[in-house]
Amino acid sequence: MNLNVLAPRVFGRRVPLPLVAWLTLVWTALWGDVSAGNLLGGLAAGAVVTWLLPLPAVDPGIRVNPAGLVRFLLWFAAEGVVSTLRVVYWVVHPGPPPTQVVRVRLRTSSESMVVLTMVAITSVPGSLVAELYPEEHEVAVHVLGLPGEVTEAVRADITALERRIVEAFGTRADREELR
Repeated sequence: MNLNVLAPRVFGRRVPLPLVAWLTLVWTALWGDVSAGNLLGGLAAGAVVTWLLPLPAVDPGIRVNPAGLVRFLLWFAAEGVVSTLRVVYWVVHPGPPPTQVVRVRLRTSSESMVVLTMVAITSVPGSLVAELYPEEHEVAVHVLGLPGEVTEAVRADITALERRIVEAFGTRADREELR
């Protein structure tokens, strides 16, 4: 995609047209009336704001790999069903459920991949990131409903999850880091 089409230069500065369009939409919504005057005012305000206050270029460090994304989503759906059934079992089962907090070392140093891994862990029923230890590249994960000594199994599961996340969303450098 040609950047010059989506962000032409105006008096030496780039004006990102998608952002101008979004600001125009917000301007029109705030006025509560779709009229030619509000649309033109929104376009003018959006163009002036984006020209006067340019945003820095930010690379979030995320690249979507379609094959990796499909594998991650299939795993996530299956894990969601199994974990939900496990939590439901312990909700209806008398007595307290087994719980444990496990510290797991993450292999990636990418902040984006760490955040996505933590979100995925917390999104699965019965698991929750309780603490992040950035200096040690570790997370403390609270797990619910797994009886017995499950420390190594939880570590293996989270390491596999981290690999799936990096394969689905990581940059080439992120994937190389896990090898």
